Amino acid sequence: MDRSMQPYDGFVGEARGLWWGSAGLVLVVVGTSVVVAGADQVGRLIVAVALVLTQVCALRWQVRSPVVVLAVNEVTGLAVWALLPAVSLTGALLAAQVVLCVLSATRPRRVSVWALAVMCLAAPLAFGAGGPAGGTVYLLAVLLAWTAGQWRRAQQARTLAETRRAVMEERARIAREVHDVVAHTLSVMVIQAGAADDVFTRQPAQARQALQAIETGARSALGELRLLLRAFHGDAEQDEVAERRAAGPWLARLDELADSVRATGLTVHMCCEGSTVGLPAAVDLAAYRIVQEALTNTLRHAAGADEVHVRVASGEECVEVRVSDNGRTRHGSWPAAGAGRGLVGMKERARLVGGSLRAAPLPGGGFEVAARLPVEDAS
Repeated sequence: MDRSMQPYDGFVGEARGLWWGSAGLVLVVVGTSVVVAGADQVGRLIVAVALVLTQVCALRWQVRSPVVVLAVNEVTGLAVWALLPAVSLTGALLAAQVVLCVLSATRPRRVSVWALAVMCLAAPLAFGAGGPAGGTVYLLAVLLAWTAGQWRRAQQARTLAETRRAVMEERARIAREVHDVVAHTLSVMVIQAGAADDVFTRQPAQARQALQAIETGARSALGELRLLLRAFHGDAEQDEVAERRAAGPWLARLDELADSVRATGLTVHMCCEGSTVGLPAAVDLAAYRIVQEALTNTLRHAAGADEVHVRVASGEECVEVRVSDNGRTRHGSWPAAGAGRGLVGMKERARLVGGSLRAAPLPGGGFEVAARLPVEDAS
């Protein structure tokens, strides 16, 4: 069924409070008018009070079945006005106006426009009873009720759109995290497995070392994936931050990352300048992931690369990251070799913390990734 045919979640959650509020309003306003107008007509007063109570009870279902409740309240309101003409038509149909507001907010516009038209059919009666002023007041009250419902509907639609956008952004963030973890680990494991297969019979000790590196990488990846999976729980962010801080800054683990790449036979020169203590968590993680993705792309796409230089400089204003290799890239860039998602992910990480990233082939051969991540903007 079309989502627009269902009441908005905000109204469903507020149904009980809405009933109490609208019921109280009708009882006070209409009830008082009926009692005053029918003080000297006991018989009619009793019937009118019964009709008002019927309106109040019907309001209990105004969110679930607003069309039916509107019809009931309009008929009973007209009956109250017919019994006690001293009650203004606008007041007698107050309950119907309340339901019109709810219907306008929770049902498609074509339905609410029809309901508005039906409510306006009573305008000639208001003109006849109260003159131009009475008719004008009635039409303004009906239009105001319908407009208020439309405003609430637009407000709920904006909230729903923002929620959906937040969900999509969170899914994209998780997808990037999973890509970073899985792509790097699997690349290292594939290379290690190939090396172990080559020397399995001739050099069992080296094959065993490669298998141990595969196990270590897999365990590390599983640990990070467990943190990511907690993003589906309400306290995920707090748990992830707590565990990350307990393990130390991500940039402090660059040596572990470099060792896992060195185990594949690639020479990694690591240079870290400045202190990573006190960096914003977002910048810390973004810098680490950029280095990780750059090393992964070197392993997977830089043909003939046997050396890579990593430089991370942490200053008061920004963190600068440079990763360059001496490999040969097809058509001069990784994306042509199939690393487009990795480059997009790195640029997006830099953008999210207010930074920038450049990835391009070097004039003398090789490829370089350079990122500048401001510290103040991410604080």
